[in-house]
Amino acid sequence: MSPLSLPSVLPTVHCDTPAETPAEAPGSRVSAIRTVKSAIAVPETELKRWRRTFDANAQTTVNGEKHVDCFRSYLNPEQFVNAIAPKSDLQKIGRTQFASLFRVADTNRRGLVSWDDFVVFETILKRPDADYYIAFQYFDADDSGTITYDEFKNEFKANIGPDSIPFDFECDWVKLYLGKKNGTHVLGYGEFTQLMKGLQGERLRQAFKYFDKDQDGFIRSDQFKRIILEIAGHKLSDAVIERLPTLTTLTPGGRISYSEVIAFHNVIREMDMVERIIREATSKSKDGRIDQSDFLNHCAACTRYSLFTPMEAAIIFHFAGRGNAGQRLALIDFAQLLDPRWKAPSEQIEANPVSQATSVLQQVAESAYNFVQGGIAGAFGATIVYPIDLVKVLFMILGDWEDLSKCNLTVPNCRLVGQLLYKNSLDCVRKVFRNEGFLGFYRGLGPQLIGVAPEKAIKLTVNDFIRSRAMDPETGRIKLFWEFVAGGTAGGCQVVFTNPLEIVKIRLQIQGETAKLEGAKPKGAVHIIRQLGLFGLYRGASACLLRDIPFSAIYFPAYWHLKRDVFGEGYNGKQLAFLEMLASASIAGMPAAYFTTPADVVKTRLQVEARTGQTHYKGLTDAFVKIYREEGFKAFFKGGPARVIRSSPQFGFTLVAYEYLHKFLPYPFNGHDRTVETTLTSPPEDLSKVRARNALKILLDVSGDFGRRST
Repeated sequence: MSPLSLPSVLPTVHCDTPAETPAEAPGSRVSAIRTVKSAIAVPETELKRWRRTFDANAQTTVNGEKHVDCFRSYLNPEQFVNAIAPKSDLQKIGRTQFASLFRVADTNRRGLVSWDDFVVFETILKRPDADYYIAFQYFDADDSGTITYDEFKNEFKANIGPDSIPFDFECDWVKLYLGKKNGTHVLGYGEFTQLMKGLQGERLRQAFKYFDKDQDGFIRSDQFKRIILEIAGHKLSDAVIERLPTLTTLTPGGRISYSEVIAFHNVIREMDMVERIIREATSKSKDGRIDQSDFLNHCAACTRYSLFTPMEAAIIFHFAGRGNAGQRLALIDFAQLLDPRWKAPSEQIEANPVSQATSVLQQVAESAYNFVQGGIAGAFGATIVYPIDLVKVLFMILGDWEDLSKCNLTVPNCRLVGQLLYKNSLDCVRKVFRNEGFLGFYRGLGPQLIGVAPEKAIKLTVNDFIRSRAMDPETGRIKLFWEFVAGGTAGGCQVVFTNPLEIVKIRLQIQGETAKLEGAKPKGAVHIIRQLGLFGLYRGASACLLRDIPFSAIYFPAYWHLKRDVFGEGYNGKQLAFLEMLASASIAGMPAAYFTTPADVVKTRLQVEARTGQTHYKGLTDAFVKIYREEGFKAFFKGGPARVIRSSPQFGFTLVAYEYLHKFLPYPFNGHDRTVETTLTSPPEDLSKVRARNALKILLDVSGDFGRRST
């Protein structure tokens, strides 16, 4: 796909209306922006996306009259905001403030943005410095390409209210940028960007000096709150704004010093770095909590210089800890400081029987929802690896024993009478395919799918339930002991469904080849269930417990620690990719599957229907003893590699399916989420909208009221 040059794709607008196309004088805003447009190539797919956005918000009438010849379509200020504003920021930044950017897009000064204008504006947003570039265009009122002292002063005053804290335009700081000597000193684009970066600090200094009438270096808490609201109110949540006066409690005297005001402003200005340090430090902490020392230590370890002072750290923990700055805090405690959109979770004022009953029903409904998702995920994983499982079972029971050729078939201890069926796993695959075709690899899948839903569902649901109860609700951490308990309990509970399922499945799997060998007709699952009876379906249950409890106790903790400690899930808000999640789930299944193979071998031998000449096992202990005597220690790990090959991908795909079901089909009636979603962790928005938002925030550094008075 080759990019298209913008002038070749922009529509030509012909109109006799004087306001349609003003003269493009050299150096004018229109001429300068058209130059930018022609210098940047835009892929055709992006132009189409812009067109869809434009058409979705534009209209073709002006004051109720159609102007098809003049304006095919256009955006008024409200429609323009709909097209360019990120939806996530409209809580703290008003729509009228986003409309300030309309003035930059409306290059022809007609009160309308055409498709031509919109493409130009979107093209500007592709610049890496789009935020400062748009701010420069806003202050460049005469479209000259430079900003004079008067332009800066007039635009500044036009966007702050009459009751705002006054700003001295004759101060030395302004003169450093816009001083006069032998004429007027004007600002080019580069100089303007530096002025805007330092403007808020000068605003803060002047505002403090304005309230510090007696020049003792202190102001009252209400004055501090007014300063912060004017220059940074859009960067703070309502909870932090309400508690701004409490900054007086950090030092004796009941007033706020200039040092504290500057420290608070530095925290706001470096909030992205504050968040990164907090996320990293809490992620590495053993208990998921940090104190001021942990914060400063991690800051020193991950930054080149001491970025934050002890006073700034104290302010961070003061507002996150709701006044108790000395406690160890979890990531969730910092949410109100990190995210200006933060809302306090709704708290139940009064507990009553009705609400308690509703809460219980809610938990039951959520568990049932998870149960269904677990069943779907389990069926998916089982279907993918079922051929491997078939080969594993056949080889484990009828496979390659080297000493069979030496076996005296008249001796009762010789386990199998007859020919050697499979030399190895590949030989097993070839013979199953030759004798039964491709569908032979799915022999016994029906009962497996019928039983796998409750089996996997109960394992996943029980594990999640116990983990959620043992988990610290603020840090999301759980002690290793409880991880083992959750996994082991889940494995034990699933045996209720696992044992009947597997005994039927195993007998269905082995009878295909043995029936051909003996000339018998294969029996169905119903016949096997009737033959076994209720108690027979739980034959080998003790071995099944011996296998499933340690399997799950190993598997689930390994899975969660691989995700978090190896692949870094949650680190700075990271979400794992599909392959990372699949690798975590699959790798965790390897040790769990292999180390529980002895129990699986014994369980399988107990559950298979013994034929004439085969060794009969009376129980768990008897099976262990006889297998060891007849076949040696290696027999306990017979089929171990095949079990790893089968169990690892099965649980990998099962867990991945379960995670993605939770992600894309979450329980719809969940309460408040305890995760901390900020700009760093939220799903990425369209980059042009992000840059439009950042351009407005640079203007808001002038005043929180910027754009409310004029657009």
